[in-house]
Parts: sequence; structure tokens; C-alpha cells
Amino acid sequence: MAHPQSYRPAPGEIPTQPGVYRFRDSTGRVIYVGKAKSLRPRLSSYFQDIGNLHPRTATMVTTAASVDWTVVGTEVEALALEYSWIKEYEPRFNVKYRDDKSYPWLAVTLSDEYPRVMVGRGAKRKGTRYFGPYGHAWAIRETVDVLLRVFPMRSCSNGVFKRAEQIDRPCLLGYIGKCSAPCVGRVTPEEHRAIVDDFCSFMAGQTQGFVRRIEKDMYAASDSLDFERAARLRDDLGALNRALEKQSIVLGDGADVDVIGLVEDPLEVAVQVFHVRGGRVKGQRGWVADRVDDSTTGDLVSNFLVQLYGSEEPDAIPKEILVPAKPAEAIIVEELLSELRGSKVSVRVPQRGDKKTLQETVTRNAEQTLVIHKTKRASDLTTRNQALEELRDALELAEAPLRIECYDVSHLQGTEIVASMVVFEDGLARKSAYRRFIIRDQDGSDDLAAMREVIGRRFKRLIDETRDAGEDGPLLIDPDTGRPRGFAYAPGLVVVDGGQPQVIAATEVLAELGLSDIPVVGLAKRLEEVWLPDQEDPVILPRSSEGLYLLQRVRDEAHRFAITHHRNRRSKSMVESVLDGVPGLGEIRRKALMVRFGSVRKLRAATVEEIAQVPGIGMRTAEAIRNAVADGTGSPRVAVNTATGEVEEV
Repeated sequence: MAHPQSYRPAPGEIPTQPGVYRFRDSTGRVIYVGKAKSLRPRLSSYFQDIGNLHPRTATMVTTAASVDWTVVGTEVEALALEYSWIKEYEPRFNVKYRDDKSYPWLAVTLSDEYPRVMVGRGAKRKGTRYFGPYGHAWAIRETVDVLLRVFPMRSCSNGVFKRAEQIDRPCLLGYIGKCSAPCVGRVTPEEHRAIVDDFCSFMAGQTQGFVRRIEKDMYAASDSLDFERAARLRDDLGALNRALEKQSIVLGDGADVDVIGLVEDPLEVAVQVFHVRGGRVKGQRGWVADRVDDSTTGDLVSNFLVQLYGSEEPDAIPKEILVPAKPAEAIIVEELLSELRGSKVSVRVPQRGDKKTLQETVTRNAEQTLVIHKTKRASDLTTRNQALEELRDALELAEAPLRIECYDVSHLQGTEIVASMVVFEDGLARKSAYRRFIIRDQDGSDDLAAMREVIGRRFKRLIDETRDAGEDGPLLIDPDTGRPRGFAYAPGLVVVDGGQPQVIAATEVLAELGLSDIPVVGLAKRLEEVWLPDQEDPVILPRSSEGLYLLQRVRDEAHRFAITHHRNRRSKSMVESVLDGVPGLGEIRRKALMVRFGSVRKLRAATVEEIAQVPGIGMRTAEAIRNAVADGTGSPRVAVNTATGEVEEV
């Protein structure tokens, strides 16, 4: 890797005007594209001491071997050029949003002499107007089938259309009134185009005018005693209403707006968009992206807006876009989108009302998208193998860590210290091998002592069970129960939740036990740094690394398991402490209360009659219990993750 100073431009060479810059690697490939209001200070910030840079930025500048730039006139031009270059070069260090699935669109081929309505996927083509996207292709076909009786435009393929022209006979749709049959000259190109324009206007949200017009014509036909035409218009009106019923009204003001929801974690970002036209949801779409830099939420929103609308037709860009966070350069983004649309576009964060509620719904969809994506990613065999191989190479292990154990310590304001051990085998959680620990030395002032204790207890069990080895090695199956002996398996990698101090503590304990061959690493949550016991600097895995993704899942699972254990112990201890002064209430009755209610909060909400239903507790004792929990007060408590300092009320 090159040092940034080796390709740093000479002083005064970088201009101060707005522009776009490209970092290239040693092969000349563009790895990052950025823009700046003033190129000189922005580019100079990349060439400061590497230790002062964010780890992901440091990785980018050390991977690069050269930098060049292009000066433009305004910040809007810089934003447009940045998008063009990102689309052209697909640089690895820029956030790239990709569809989480292939969405179908309703397409109308306006460039044809007789435009056709059809279902389409993939890249958009010029001369075709698109509506959607929709969740399912069958939803589009159902809507089109209903609307063709009102707007009888062409829906057949080119082959069917040409054959009908040759034999001068329309297809079935022409006979049943769902096509105006331009193939046999029943309508002129101009008349068919008018039908197509009406269909597009209806799909674009201009629905009320058509409904009112058909109602007016229906009543006029009835008044003139043309009941056959009135009946046909009545059926057309019913078809329009059925099509509208499929699209629920979400905004009463009939607004045209795109609502964006965004959910992020340290590794990935999920985005959902609801396309609302005429106050109705016309389409929904989702994206997932790897986090390859330290962008803020506002930066992620800005990048997404440019990528989403940069290649759209002008009429696909709404007048209003609702976002979860205001981009730092919101004015510039609005100017660019306004130029693309040809009229004013506003980007804002909803604060209250229906639009705020709708965005919360979109955000929940984004959360679900991220959960599904992570589940699929974790269960894929090829991806899991890639993650294990990446860890082996990055951590310089002798072999891929097929069994990974992770340890996390949590306590309650220095008391009730507990620890968790979670196990992943072949990249998947093995929950039957999870273990909980209650720390014996309840000295909340020494977090590292708790880590030493739990590591020592676990691996002493490994040594004890290994002593029972036979000729073929350790007895991994208990001869009495026939079940696997959970502590008899040596892990291929030990992960502790924390930085270098936690890693050193765990390594020292293993060395004292004579198990120095078991590798230990720590994963610090703030920057996702991987710490090794014998290195002063952490290992920085790429943000798109499957190995880092696996370590993060292991660490988060250990944290979740520890917090769950902690909450259970806290509920039990609070019940016992509150009920200390109740006469006649012994240990057995307390356990019965715990089984029945589980926590002080639920016990406090119970009535005297409900408490008296617990076996062994009468009405008098129930009243005493009710008075005890009703009078009990206490300050809120928190669970503290000792490695990260993260505080969570429990």
C-alpha cells in the first residue's frame, strides 16, 4: 500500500474552486469519487497524519496511489458530475445502493405508433413511461385487467399485433371490449393515443376527474332512457372503484410525494421508498447498501437521493420528498432535483401529522428489509465459508475458526455482575452450547477481573474434561447422558467484547492454564476494530468484509444473551428484596410468585384476588404482598456493558 504523502499534490497546485475528485489505486482503477465546495481544503484533509483519520478513510487513502480532479462552475454541477462518475466507475469506497429484489413496473411504450401497456423489469428504456414499482407482477396484471374495460388500449405483443393486422381479425380482447382493436382500424392512431393518455393520467393519480365524468355520463344516459349505455358506464365506474380500492389513501391532501425510510447499523444500510401519487401508495421499493465509509445519516440520504433520481425521467420525480434526516447540502440537492424535474422540488423532514405517521411506517418496512437481508446473508453456505476464510487470513490463523466463542460481561451499577458465552459453529449460532455465568467476585470496580474469572472458569472445565480422554482423544459425549459435553470442545477463536485490555486479560489467563495456542481477539464496538494481543494497532477489516460481519453478529449475540440473563436476575432479586418484610412468606412461596408473575412490575399491577390464586397464598398474605409492592419504591437501574461503556436501562 502506498503512503498518501507519496502522491500528495504539490502545495498550491490544488484549486480552490468547486469540483469533483477521484482517488485511483496502483492499477489506475477509480476507488473513490467525492465532491467539494472548495477542492483545496477538502483534498488537503486526506493528507494529514494517518493516525488522525477515521479508520475507513485511512484504508482508502493508503489503498490509493494517485488523485486527480475536475473543476466545475457550481456546487450543483459538482453534485451532478459526482453522480455521473460514481455510476461510470462504480468505486469500491462509495456507498452503492442495490435493489433488495427485482421489482416489476407497469410500462407504457409511448414511443410506439400504437402504445402498449405491459409488465416490465430491469433497466428502463427511453420512450417508455413507467408506473410503480409494485410488490408483485400479479398485482399489476389484476389492475390492468380491470382498467382495460375503461381504457381499452393495446396490451398484446408485437407478434400478436402484426398477425391480427395480416388476417384483419382482432384478438379475443378486441371482441370482449378490453381493446379498441387498432390492429384492424377500429380506431385511428390519434384516438388510440387519447385512450393511452387517459390511462396514463389515471395511473399518475388524476382519478377524480374520470370518476366524476363517468358518473355524469351514466346519469345523462339514464335520463335519456339509454339504459344499455348507462349499465355499461355503471360497470366502468365499478371497475375504476375496484382499481382504486387496491390503493389505500394515506395522505388526505392528495399529495404527490416520495416517502423515504432509512435504517442503519455499523455495517449496512437499508432504505425503503413509498411512491405516493394523488394521496395513494402507487409503489414501494427497497435497497440495501454496505457501509464503506463514515457517512452520517444526512450524507447517506443525500447520496441515495442522487442515485435514485439521477437516472429517472423528469415526471418520475415528485414535487415533495420526505426524508428521515436533512442532508447537510439539502439546498444543493434540491437545486439538482429541480433542474432534473423542470420545476421546484422540496426535500424535508416531516414533523407531525399523516406524513410523519407514513414515514414511520416506511421506516418499519426498512427495518424488516434489513432483518430479512441479514437472515439470508447469515444462512448462505458460500457466504459463511467466505467469512471464515477471511478471518483466517486477516487474523493469520492456522486454520479457519470453525468454532467461535464470544464472551461479554454486564453488571448493574457495579453489582449483579454476569457474563455470557455464545458459540458459533460453521458461521451459525449453536444455542444449545450457550452458557451463562454469575461472577463470584462481585467487585464492580474491576471489569477485567470479571473477564479473567469467566475465561478461567470456562477453560478449566475444558482441561478437566480433557483429562477424561481415552485412546481416541477427549470424550466429547457424556457416557451417562449421551449428550455432547459442551466444555470439551476447544474453540478455534475466542472473541471478547472490548479492546486491547480485555484481550490481554483473556490471553494471560489462557497462558496460565497452558492454552496459549487458542487465538484471542477483541472487537471494539465504536469503530469495529479487531484487536490482537501482540499488536499495538488494531486490524481494520473492510466494511464489506463477510468476516467482519460474522464477528459483529457473534459480538451482538453475546451482548444480547448477557443482557437477557441480567434482566432475569434483576427481576428475581427485586421480587425477593421487596417481599423481605412480608410475614409468613418463605422461599417456596416467593418462587411460586416468581413463576406466576415474573417481575415486580407485573406483581404490582396484579389485584389481591390474582395474587391469592398462587398456590399457598391466602387472602391475608395476598393483601400483605399487595401493600408491600405498592409501597416499594426504587431508583431506575441500568445494565452496563463493561467493554464499551454502553448503558441500557433494564
